[in-house]
This record gives sequence, C-alpha cells and structure tokens, in this order.
Amino acid sequence: MNIFEAIILAIVEGLTEFLPVSSTGHMIIVSSLLGINEDEFTKMFEVCIQLGAILAVVVLYWRKFFNFKNWKFYFKLFLAVIPALILGYLFADKIDALLESPTTVAVSLILGGIVLLFVDKWFNNPVVDTEEKINYFQAIRIGFYQCIAMIPGVSRSAASIIGGMQQKLTRKVAAEFSFFLAVPTMAAATGYKLLKHHDLIMNNSENMKLFIIGNVVAFIVAMFAIKFFISALQKYGFKMWGYYRIIVGVVILAAIFMNWNLSV
Repeated sequence: MNIFEAIILAIVEGLTEFLPVSSTGHMIIVSSLLGINEDEFTKMFEVCIQLGAILAVVVLYWRKFFNFKNWKFYFKLFLAVIPALILGYLFADKIDALLESPTTVAVSLILGGIVLLFVDKWFNNPVVDTEEKINYFQAIRIGFYQCIAMIPGVSRSAASIIGGMQQKLTRKVAAEFSFFLAVPTMAAATGYKLLKHHDLIMNNSENMKLFIIGNVVAFIVAMFAIKFFISALQKYGFKMWGYYRIIVGVVILAAIFMNWNLSV
C-alpha cells in the first residue's frame, strides 16, 4: 500500500462509516479494485483507521462524552456494546473470512437496501426524542441489532439505527445513539486488531506513516459526513440510501460475473 491508496481508503472510511451503506463493504471493494486486498497490512489498516472516524464523533459530541456526571449515558453504551464484544470474540475467525468476500458484500448491500426502502414506513411512530429517554433494555436491544453488521455489507450504522427506530427512537436520536455506540464498539475492534498485529506498524516506519495519515484523513472526512448525514436523514429519510445500496450491490455482482478485478 502506498500513500495514495491509504488516503483513498481513509476517505472511503470517513465518508461511509456513519452512513447506512457499510464502510467495511466499501473498503473491501475499493481495496480489491486497487489490488491490495490480499495484503495483511491493508486488512489491518481497514479496521484501524476507524480510530480517526470515532474521534470525529467524540469531538462533535464532546459535551456528551465528557459529562462525567451523566453515568447513565456511559452505562447505556456499556450495555449496548456487550453483545458485539461477546459475539465478535466468539466468531472472530469467521468474520475475518467473510471480510474477504465481495460477493457477500454485494448481496448484503442489496438486501439491506431493500429494507431501507421501507423502514421509514415501518417505524413511523417514535416516542423517544432524546438520548436521556432511552432505557437500559432499549440500549441492549439496539446492541443486538448492531451485531447483524458483523456480516460485511450490512452496515453497523444501518443495523443500529434501524434497531433504535424499532425501539421507538426518532431517526435523529437513533442515528446519534448509533454514533455514540460506535465509539466503544469500534475502539474495541481496533484495539483487538492492533494488539494482534501491532508488529505490522511498530516494526515498519512506512506502515506507521500510512497509519497516521489514514486516521487523520478519516477524522477530517468523518466530521463532515456526520453533519451531512444527520441533516439529510431528517429531511429525506432512508430511501435514498436504500436505492444507493441496491445500485452499488448490483454493480458489484455484475463486476464479479464479468470477471473484473474483484476476488470472490
């Protein structure tokens, strides 16, 4: 991986991490097109540049994250992240195997896109309009929804937001709670990957440089993407993202069928 490729992947991560379109799926496809998907550092890089993206959430919502008197907020996140921590640990190898499959990504994008076309109609009577009104049982249920995103192409953001809406949260509150939940979830995934493959960075100065650049770029792009998504979601709902997912999924399947430069 060179600097140009690292920046491209970081831009993709920053743009897609908090949109309901699957950042992991997009990075798998982009790294396949760039011809670097088999590289071990690339696989680690795709996970670890999430640090930059989650830092964007902490900065944008710093009042929420640094209000240490509001222990209930932290406890809700703790409860919601437990399912992902347990299932992620138990099925880590199977998840890593799925991460190498553009076909899985394409099918997940299409199926998830179909769901997004109708989700606004399914959950159109929200009653929870602030984070403070989310109870502990709702938080942990949203955490289970998030686990569906362990399948590449599903989208952690989409799964947790839909889970929130199913629990009677407004679109805005569901999206913001999904952002908050991303911080411990992605920090744990990134920490695990770094602990497991730290030598790829610590023993290689070039990889260290790419790691730093990637996180900086992902942070900057994610800042803008989060603001855009909240605004667009309140105005237009999920349907536009559903159409986007279906189109991208179909294009990927067509590319695989025609033997373009995508490994299956």
